[in-house]
Amino acid sequence: MATYKKRGYKPKTKKEKVEEIEEQSTTAEVFNTLDESANKTEEWVVANQKYIFGFIAVAAVLVLGYMGYQKFIAEPAAKDAMNEMANAKAYFNDAMTNTAEQDSLLMLSLNGADGKYGMLDIADEYSGTPAGNLANYYAGTAYLNMNKYQEAIEYLSDFESDDKMLSVISKGAIGDAFVQLNQKAEGLEYYEKAIKANNNEFATPIYLLKAARIAMDLGENQKALDYLERIKTEFSGSTEAAQVDVLIGKAQASL
Repeated sequence: MATYKKRGYKPKTKKEKVEEIEEQSTTAEVFNTLDESANKTEEWVVANQKYIFGFIAVAAVLVLGYMGYQKFIAEPAAKDAMNEMANAKAYFNDAMTNTAEQDSLLMLSLNGADGKYGMLDIADEYSGTPAGNLANYYAGTAYLNMNKYQEAIEYLSDFESDDKMLSVISKGAIGDAFVQLNQKAEGLEYYEKAIKANNNEFATPIYLLKAARIAMDLGENQKALDYLERIKTEFSGSTEAAQVDVLIGKAQASL
């Protein structure tokens, strides 16, 4: 065990004198090793300074380049895209309230008019911007309302959002498109994704009911029953809850 020695302590015995010599020798060795390591590091830096400075210069160029891209290219492009979207979005909104002219208004929303971009142009030209991403949602929804289901799936699949409600609705819309194409297994998959994306009073019971109906069509009656009972217990105040008792009976009878 090491013994604490006060500063200025002088060895008295032969053993203590030997220990002091050994300690001094060890300390010297440590400092010599540190000196050697420092010298080797300095030599390596001198020998490789060309590469080191080159690496630093490249890193600086990359950082400045990224900052410049964000400031002078990405941000202006995102702003331009949002400005372009206003016209296409107006046509889309009109189509949702004017069923008589819905298809023609949706086509204007998709393809643009009066020299303005439509959602398809924005999704393509401004890919990677928030507006370009949102254009995929509008385009997919427009195609869904026009009964062009394959196109709806294509554009809605390219849409990504941190917005919980939009994320749910877009996945549910993909499910609707697959069901219309009679691809019920894929439709059920996306209804289930919509259910898991966010639990809320508005959308969740809608997609639980759709999932239950498709599950029954596919012969997955236990899964259908689970979804129906969830509507009854968790969303008893929803309009969907009024429909579940009959469906629960059918699902139970098929087990």
